[in-house]
Amino acid sequence: MSIFEAIIMGLVQGFTEFLPVSSSGHLVLFRNIFNITGSPILFEVMVHLGTLVAVCIVYWKDIKYMITHPLSRQTIYLVIATIPAIIAALFFDDFIESTFGGRYLGFGYLITAAFLLFAWNLGSRKGGRRMRHMTGKDAIVMGVMQAIAIVPGISRSGSTLTGGVASGLDRKTAVRFGFLMSIPAILGSLVFSLKDMLTMGMGDIGIFSVIVAVIVAAASGYVAIRFMLRIVNQNKLWAFAIYVAVLGIFVICDQWFLHLIF
Repeated sequence: MSIFEAIIMGLVQGFTEFLPVSSSGHLVLFRNIFNITGSPILFEVMVHLGTLVAVCIVYWKDIKYMITHPLSRQTIYLVIATIPAIIAALFFDDFIESTFGGRYLGFGYLITAAFLLFAWNLGSRKGGRRMRHMTGKDAIVMGVMQAIAIVPGISRSGSTLTGGVASGLDRKTAVRFGFLMSIPAILGSLVFSLKDMLTMGMGDIGIFSVIVAVIVAAASGYVAIRFMLRIVNQNKLWAFAIYVAVLGIFVICDQWFLHLIF
């Protein structure tokens, strides 16, 4: 991987991690465009660390509160919301790893489009519960949606937002808690990839390229979070639904007929 490719991949990860378009799906797409070999899951975990930094900066007050109040409802709900993804990683590890080749990428994008249209429709309603009125049921629903989004093409931020508003939370609370959910998810993916780190290393991807990608992902991730918060406030998720729907159709057509990328 060249430095230029590392910058591009970092930008892709940073912007798409928090926008509802699937960062893992875009990394699969661009990895095929650049013909990057090596350990794709491990690389994605590393650039996810960059976006983790962005989340910590934006939501530092929430993180500080949860650290100093480990038994608070917010902290407990975050733990509950993380359990479905852990179960999925433990019992469906082989299937999850196989999806990173892009086999279901197009269908994943179409699922994301459906989620976003559903969230957009629900987001137009008035009311919705805020963080202090959140329940364990809300955390479970958002956690299940996050577990589904492990498959590339299905947006994690879009899925958790959809789960949140579907369970009765307002848009701001759903996106805020969804971003906080990314913290244990990213740390957990790092733990699950430790074995690959020790046995496979970075493959053909140089360590300097990875460092560059992580830094770029952190900077672009911060911008993406701020932009996503604005989009959610304006309830313009329909625009992203159109984007991922078109992208999904293109990927399916390319995999089946065109073979320009896949």
